Amino acid sequence: MIKVGYTQEFIRAYNKLPTALKEEVKEKIALFKDRKNHQQLKVHKLHGRHARHWGFSVNYAYRIMFDYLGKGKNSVALLTVGDHSIYD
Repeated sequence: MIKVGYTQEFIRAYNKLPTALKEEVKEKIALFKDRKNHQQLKVHKLHGRHARHWGFSVNYAYRIMFDYLGKGKNSVALLTVGDHSIYD
């Protein structure tokens, strides 16, 4: 099980989301905690200026950007949530 922490930026971005989308984000984070769901969530390493970060899908339009903490990849910090513009 992966431990999940939240940055202030993630919390601010999350609070701006519509209620229905907030629920979907919570569901996807719960799925993300179990590595068996990573393929379904399309967990992937980012490229370009965000090459040190990772991301996964909430739905077709929204993504969560995160960092693994430590060497074991057993804990993460969620950095932000939003549409593809979070990668700009």
